[in-house]
Amino acid sequence: MNILLINHYAGSIRHGMEFRPYYLGHEWTALGHNVTIVAATYSHLRNKAPDDTKGYAEEFIDGVRYVWLKTPAYRGNGVRRVMNMFAFVGQLFRYRKRIIRDFPPDAVIASSTYPLDIYPAHRIAKACKAKLVFELHDIWPLTPIEIGGMSRLNPFIVALQLAENFACRKSDRIVSILPLAAAHLCEHGMAKEKFVHIPNGVVLDDWQPKGEVAIDGDDVATIKSWHDQGYFVIGYAGAHGAANALNSLIDAAALLRDEPVAFVLIGDGPEKERLRQECERRSLSRVLFVSRVEKAKIPILLELMDSLYIGLTRCPLFRFGVSPNKLMDYMMAARPIIHAISAGNDLVAEAQCGVSCPAEDPAAIADAIVRLAELPKSERDAMGERGKSFVIQNHDYRILAQRFLAALA
Repeated sequence: MNILLINHYAGSIRHGMEFRPYYLGHEWTALGHNVTIVAATYSHLRNKAPDDTKGYAEEFIDGVRYVWLKTPAYRGNGVRRVMNMFAFVGQLFRYRKRIIRDFPPDAVIASSTYPLDIYPAHRIAKACKAKLVFELHDIWPLTPIEIGGMSRLNPFIVALQLAENFACRKSDRIVSILPLAAAHLCEHGMAKEKFVHIPNGVVLDDWQPKGEVAIDGDDVATIKSWHDQGYFVIGYAGAHGAANALNSLIDAAALLRDEPVAFVLIGDGPEKERLRQECERRSLSRVLFVSRVEKAKIPILLELMDSLYIGLTRCPLFRFGVSPNKLMDYMMAARPIIHAISAGNDLVAEAQCGVSCPAEDPAAIADAIVRLAELPKSERDAMGERGKSFVIQNHDYRILAQRFLAALA
C-alpha cells in the first residue's frame, strides 16, 4: 500500500521533533508498505532544517521518502506563523499533481496540528480514490480559543472551524492521540464509528543497551553524591516552558528544603534561566539544572533517578485527555512517576506506576514525593516495572503502526 502522510511539522531522527510521523512511517516501511511524508521546510520544533530548500525537494531517511515544501520562517505564534501555515497548504495545492504523479496513494493522512491541510488532502485522495484519514493532535481551533484567548469570530478561527467541520464530514477515518476527543468531533459532524484512538508511543530499540554513552561527569557525580548521602532524587527531563509547570516543582522543592530530597531538571527552554535564578534566590541548593542531552543519553540519565516528575499547567482542553511522549519515556525507565496533570485520563493511575496529584499544586506534589520516598524500595521498583510493562504492551510503535493500518483497512 502507498501511504501518503501530510504533516507540516514532521521531523525525523535526522532533523528532530516531531518524531511520530517518522516512527509510524518507519514501521509501515518495515511491514512492506511504501511511505511518503510531506512536510514544511520550516518548523519551530526541529533542531535541524532540511538541507535542500527548493520549492519541492525529496529525501530518503531509513526507507521513508520525505517531500519538503518550501515555507517561510517564523518566531512565536504571531502573524508569520499563520503565513507559514497558509504557505504550506498553498504548496500542497500547487504540487498536488506532482505528488500524485510521483506517488499515487492508497491512503492519505492529513496530520498537521491545524486542520487546514484537510482540503488538499481531500483533493489528492479523491483524485486517486484513496482512503482519507484525518489525524487529530491538538484540537484546533479550540486551542487558540481556550488558550490563546482568540475570538470565535476571528477570521482565522472561522477558517479553522470550517476545516475541522469538513474533516469530520469527509474523512473515512479520524485517528486521534487524545482518547476522549470523539465527543467533540461528533459535535462537528463526525460519525462516531469513524473514531480510532491511537496514542503516542515509544521505540523499544531506543532502550536497548548500546555500549558506553558519554555523559557530563560532573552532573553524574553530583547525582551519585546525593544518593550516597541518602537523598531521594526526583528527575525531570524535557522542555522548560510555562506549560510544563516547573514552577510548581520548584515550589515543592522549597517546601521540602529540610527533607532528604534532591531535584534534577534536564533540558532547555524559555523558562530555564528564570527557574535557575529562582532557585538561587530561595537558596535551593539541591536543585541541579542539566543542559539538554541527545536522545541516546536519556535512558541512562533517567535510570539515575529515584522518581520522575511530569506536570502540566491546568488547561480546560485536557478534558479530552493527554498523551505526553515524556510519560512514555518515564515508564520505560521503570521509575515511579509523580503525575501532576489534571486531565480526562490518567495513565499513571491506570498502570499503577506512581502517584497522581492535581496540577499546579506544590503542597500535593511535595506530599506525593514524601509518600514515594517513604515506601520500601521494593514497592517503588514494582511500580516502575508495572509502568514499563504497561507501555511495552500498549505503546510500542510496532503495535501502534499495525493498529493504524487496521484503521485504514
